[in-house]
Order: sequence, then C-alpha cells, then structure tokens
Amino acid sequence: MIARRLALGAALAAPALLALRPTAAQTAPAPVPPSPQAPGFYRFRLGEITVVMIHDGMVFRANPLEGLVVNQPASAVQAALEAAMLPTRNLVNPYIVTFLETPRGVVAFDAGTGAGQLPAGTGLLPQNLAAAGIRPEDVTLICVSHFHGDHITGLTTADNRPFYPNAEVAVPAAEWAWWSEEANAARSPQFQRGNFANTARRFGPLRARLRMFEDGQEIAPGIRAIATPGHTPGHCAFHVSSGGEQLFVTADAAGRPELFLRHPGWHSVFDFDPVMAEQSRRRLFGRIAAERARMAAYHFNFPGTGFIAREGDGFRFVPADWTGVV
Repeated sequence: MIARRLALGAALAAPALLALRPTAAQTAPAPVPPSPQAPGFYRFRLGEITVVMIHDGMVFRANPLEGLVVNQPASAVQAALEAAMLPTRNLVNPYIVTFLETPRGVVAFDAGTGAGQLPAGTGLLPQNLAAAGIRPEDVTLICVSHFHGDHITGLTTADNRPFYPNAEVAVPAAEWAWWSEEANAARSPQFQRGNFANTARRFGPLRARLRMFEDGQEIAPGIRAIATPGHTPGHCAFHVSSGGEQLFVTADAAGRPELFLRHPGWHSVFDFDPVMAEQSRRRLFGRIAAERARMAAYHFNFPGTGFIAREGDGFRFVPADWTGVV
C-alpha cells in the first residue's frame, strides 16, 4: 500500500503557534538559517502497525531565558539549559507530526503548520510526507490534539482547501466547545484569541467530516483519547495499542523536555491554564514512566520518540534506540 523505506534525517524548518507572545529581549543575534538536510522522516514498528515521525520544521526562540517559563527566574532557566548543553539564545523548538500506517489506512495525529502559511521555515510536512511515500489521500483519519495554529493550520491549504481529501477529522469535544464559541474570547489569554478565527477557517471546509470524541473514548481500533487539559481547555493525548505494544502520543503536554519534563512544575508561556497543564503533565508522564511505554511528542528533538524515566521530582526523556526501526 505504502512504500516502506528506512530513512533518518531532519528536514529543518519552522512552524510557529498562531500567535506567539513576544520575548522580553530582542537583542539575541539572529540564528543562521539551517542548510538543507536529508528527508525528515523516521519509521518504527509498533506491534502490527508502523509509526512514521514526520518533521515539519522548527522555530528559534531568541531569548528563552525571559518569558518562556513564567514561574521561574531567568537564572533557573539558564542553569537548566546549560545543564542540558543547550544554548541560552536562539533555542530551537521542533515540530513533529506522528502518523500510523495501519491496514485500514493512514492515521495522523494533528496536521502540522501548512506549507507557506506560517512564518518562514515552517511547513515542511508535505515534502517530507512525499519523501516517506505517504500521499495526503492515503490519510483516512486525523486525530487532533488541540487547536493551536501549529497543529491545525495544515488541515487546509493556503486557499483553504482540505489538504487531506479523504480524511475524517476527530477532535476533542471540550476543545471544540471552547474555540468554536466566540464568546469565550474574552475569557482567553490575549495572545491566544487568534485561535478562534483560525478554528473557524480550518474546520469550515471539513464540517461534513468532523466528529467529536470524549475522554477515554476509542476513536478508532487501538486508539484511545486521554484528556490532558491545561495547555488548552480541551488538550488531548492519545494511547495507541497494537500487538501487545503501546505508544503514547503526547502532543503538547510538555514542551522542550529539558525544561518542562525535567521540571514538570515549570509553567510555559503557551499554556492556557498553567496549573492544570502541570497536573496533566505529571499524570500523563507519570503513567508513561510507570508503564515503561514508548511515547511520541510534538516538540522534542527529531525524531521525537523514546521513553520516560522518573528523576527526582521530575522526568527524563530517554530517546529510543534503533529497536523496531523498519
């Protein structure tokens, strides 16, 4: 059905959230644009299905010491970055979309940024899908985690036609209830209010194929929803099982693991309700660690898949080795 190849690489690019709160300092030197890399896709087996991680790009945060972590001083953030051997200027925020190749068709978890629709360097998902041998028409189901722009803009093209012409789109009922009701704008953080217009635009052409799901509901065989609110009101992760193996698709339950997993009590500027996001983060990653299960994340370094270990009051991301690569 779909070409099976082994390929590793990182096609570097950069999607951004629909609205980014500006950093306090704008004096960091501009990052050097990355040179072209190998096609950004990575495959591994999970029971009877194949998981494909597709790189959709990255953004640079000029000054991660100010404004990214809202409940910690710059000195604490600097110490965490330096301990992880990460830069304290122009920190990369990657974007990775998870796909499943199943006997019933291809399943996508979120839709990426959309080619040419968000800032320069974003939108590499279409070309990396092609490199992986996946056509948009092969996708039969899209499970949406939440409605931030870097997750739903890729549902449609620049002229607002469906990018995945045959896909049913499943969304968290709680997320839809919030962002589809314009009256909620006044109760949303100022920098997130653009999500209302983008929600209406992206889902408008897809209403006939749209369905809602609730926490714990089986969305498709082997795929179950896990409510993880806080990053947005209805943010959702997913549990995938096949052939006795399992995978947690964690979406934005944690951003950079060196910050928000190592210190799960740190609150991100991008979280709608930081306290609730922390509770969801601790619960989800505590379960993943306890079950020694594989996970996939949206904003970890490519290919964004591995395991979680407890470390003190927090967690440590353990990248997967080549076991299961196909």
